[in-house]
Amino acid sequence: MTSYEQSRVLMKGNEAFAEGAIRAGCDAYFGYPITPQTELLEYMARRMPELGRVFVQAESEVAAIYMVMGAAASGARAMTSSSSPGISLKQEGISYLAGNELPAVIVNVMRGGPGLGNVAPAQGDYFQATRGGGHGVYRTIVLAPASVQEALDLTALAFDLADRYRTPVMVLADGSVGQTMEPVVLKEYQRPQDLPPKDWAIGSCAGRMKRTLHSIGLEPEVLAEWNQRLQEKYARIREREVRWDGYGLEDAQLAVIAFGTSARVSLTAVRLAREAGLPIGLLRPVTLFPFPDREVADLAARVNGILVVEMNEGQMLEDVRRVAGSNCRVRFFGRLGGVVPAPEDVVSALWAFWEEVR
Repeated sequence: MTSYEQSRVLMKGNEAFAEGAIRAGCDAYFGYPITPQTELLEYMARRMPELGRVFVQAESEVAAIYMVMGAAASGARAMTSSSSPGISLKQEGISYLAGNELPAVIVNVMRGGPGLGNVAPAQGDYFQATRGGGHGVYRTIVLAPASVQEALDLTALAFDLADRYRTPVMVLADGSVGQTMEPVVLKEYQRPQDLPPKDWAIGSCAGRMKRTLHSIGLEPEVLAEWNQRLQEKYARIREREVRWDGYGLEDAQLAVIAFGTSARVSLTAVRLAREAGLPIGLLRPVTLFPFPDREVADLAARVNGILVVEMNEGQMLEDVRRVAGSNCRVRFFGRLGGVVPAPEDVVSALWAFWEEVR
């Protein structure tokens, strides 16, 4: 048995989110239980006190996000997690985090909606996550894991990105990723040496000038300048932090674009279709914001069509159409209400689309 195999551990996705945060040096976790992410909170409830770190089960989702804000303002690596309705309750606080330019990590293990919905896996929170979600003009970096390994790795990355850009980062996964059990490699985490110092953090004023953090700008000109600075930061993020994965794109004449569990289903479908002679590939965005605009545009310029597969009514579809323009035909295949599509259903949609575009 190799050392690589010896380091593999069977872990549920929700546990991997938590372990990734712990390995990245999460100092404080604040949350409230809600299915299908409660195992994440339970894991942190056990491990954080063992490590001498802060764990608080707050009285509500609203309380939890403002506890995150207080910890982040002190310079701590802070985190919360929830599922779709709970994330909605946290949106005001996430807007405050963005306005104060505070780094924090928020994990959303999505369930079916709207309203209370159900506890089945869905992807209906794409708009909320990638458009900021709360009031005002802001964005959060959004990472979309498609496996338990990525749940661990991308959560650790989220803390580094949050600190680098002084911004909240959301890890967006559907319930299947949170509930799936897979072997993962527990990699040794190395904090980047070039992260900026947290000389803005609030703490003791002994021996230094008083520091304040706020997100109020009563003068329109002041607030406009503040917003412009945020937009310049988001432009840097778009330029530097795009992440994506691909399969079979080199000779593809038709392409699928999907994220999360939809991408895993689509990968099986693409392999089945290629075995049957269909020249097709898969592009999987790993960052939903920043969206891989350049990569999707390049793909649209050289394939006959793009099929977008999602577990919603077509939300990422809008970003694909925005980027692809009139370069190729874009179609949608989706499931609602927490229904996970079968690979065979996607294959059928691909063959029908191929008859249309070839």
